[in-house]
Order: sequence, then C-alpha cells, then structure tokens
Amino acid sequence: MISFKVKSLEELNEAAAWVLQNIGNNKIVAFYTEMGAGKTTLIKEICKQLNCMSNVTSPTYTIVNEYNTFENNSIFHFDFYRLSSTKEIIDIGFEEYINSENYCFIEWPELAEALLPINCQKINIKVDEKQNRLLTLYV
Repeated sequence: MISFKVKSLEELNEAAAWVLQNIGNNKIVAFYTEMGAGKTTLIKEICKQLNCMSNVTSPTYTIVNEYNTFENNSIFHFDFYRLSSTKEIIDIGFEEYINSENYCFIEWPELAEALLPINCQKINIKVDEKQNRLLTLYV
C-alpha cells in the first residue's frame, strides 16, 4: 500500500503521473471513494497524460465512455453508480472491455468486485477535513 496526498488542483497532474507510474503495466484501475471526492477529475487528468484526444466526461448515465488517444488506442471509463446488479455489468460486455488490453478506469466498482481481474489496481480516495485528497494504491 502506497499513498499520495493532493493538497490542491494544481497538484492533480502530479497525482495522475503518480498513479500511472505506480500501476505499472496493469491497465484495469478501480476507484473507491465517496460522492464528490474527485474520481472523474483524477481520471480526466490521467487520460490527459495518456494523450487522450477525446473530451473526458462522467459516464454516470451512459455507464461506459470510450475515449481515443492520439496513438489510436482506446480508454474505457466506467461508472457503475446507477447499476443495481452484477448481471447489468455483465450485460454491457464488461468482460470484453477488461480483456481488451486497453486502460479501463472504473468508478463505483463495488458491484463488479467478483468480475475484476486479479491484476486490477485499486485506488481509494479519502477527503480530509482540509479538503486534501489522500490517494492510496493497493499494490
């Protein structure tokens, strides 16, 4: 377990670089935290550092967004907040996405726990009393 403290939005690029450096070759990343802690904001910066040319937005209503990079790779961004069963996750073809060898960033992954591969990187974001974010990566 390793951690990185983000004290302001100006440090977001450093946080994203830290995530990418520490996940290594593992491209499946699950983000655990409460509402409003900054999952999508962090994922936007990570995608930017992966040379994403698409507009990164929350997939709250679409469940999954696909972004393209300048290198013609795909990045998949999931939000399972509105889903109520593992079957719904299976029905969107989740296993095909996570086996695609593309980056997959998952918000609200709790319902998908049984489907996540062993190499899935888990990041917890905690917000402290000063509104700092503590990113904890379980390696």
